[in-house]
Amino acid sequence: MTETGQPETQKESTLDSAARLAVAPMMDWTDRHCRMFHRAISRNALLYTEMVTAPAVIHGDRDKLLGFEAREHPLALQLGGSDPAQLAQAASIGADWGYDEINLNCGCPSDRVQSGAFGAVLMKSPDLVADCVAAMIAAQPVEVTVKCRIGVDDQTPEYVLPDFLSKIAAAGVRRVTIHARKAWLQGLSPKDNREIPPLDYALVHAMKAAFPQLHLSINGGIATLAAAQAELAQGLDGVMIGRAAYHQPMEALGAADAAIWGDGLPADAFAVAEAMKPYIAHHLENGGRLHQITRHMLGLFHGQPGARRFRQILSEGATRDGAGLELFESALSAPREQANEA
Repeated sequence: MTETGQPETQKESTLDSAARLAVAPMMDWTDRHCRMFHRAISRNALLYTEMVTAPAVIHGDRDKLLGFEAREHPLALQLGGSDPAQLAQAASIGADWGYDEINLNCGCPSDRVQSGAFGAVLMKSPDLVADCVAAMIAAQPVEVTVKCRIGVDDQTPEYVLPDFLSKIAAAGVRRVTIHARKAWLQGLSPKDNREIPPLDYALVHAMKAAFPQLHLSINGGIATLAAAQAELAQGLDGVMIGRAAYHQPMEALGAADAAIWGDGLPADAFAVAEAMKPYIAHHLENGGRLHQITRHMLGLFHGQPGARRFRQILSEGATRDGAGLELFESALSAPREQANEA
């Protein structure tokens, strides 16, 4: 253990490596099926759950909320909350379930999050965040990390962000992902908060210079693997990609194992589809529906001939009763035929 209580193990260095490229936690998107799809594309990228509130972890259906496949590792659980005791209990439960990392959400700007006094509004309460992460670290052995904004509302990021980082670092946090935008808690929707506030990458780089001991990742507006590599080349420790990894997964993740970790060759979209078939079949055999998985796969052939037909077949057919691997195979026929003609 380190002096702060965070684990000092080989897993930590493995997580540092995985965090060089991560897929952001995204509500309604990064469920267990989405993560299995992303894992079929990249063996190395760090994956995150959707945010789960601490009370839900404590009182809810844990298999539904926390269940995952062993193949999803390395995998982080993102928690929402602002009560140190609740977060400590939820973190301990997450560790028992086998997560590699427990992440505290200090960046989500939604109304529901604000009403619960967690998410981006916590940027206004760095001392409370420090208490929360200290309790989470003390309660269990898994590394605790934070995802935050550069500030909220009328805060001046150049002042509030270093204060925030200093306090959570003193509490034991070693790895932080910074969404390089402010969050406006009034007047902007969650969608607008992902697009309208200007990005300030320079401030995130300045924080790395000011806190060289921290493992800092940047998030926000990074849409390609090349853009991620550029941020790494400038000295940041990691990059987190959100919507691009969902809508254009092959462009964001397909060459990542080879380019970032020197691990094998770039992924092939057809090989990814084949790798998903046993998982889909198992899901269907256990009463699941095809759409629950394929809704996350619509961007698999983005930008390639036949992609539109692939999406159309799955969008129109996967929700129907009895839809199965035959429909998935039919959807694959469009890009496959185009590839064979090329």
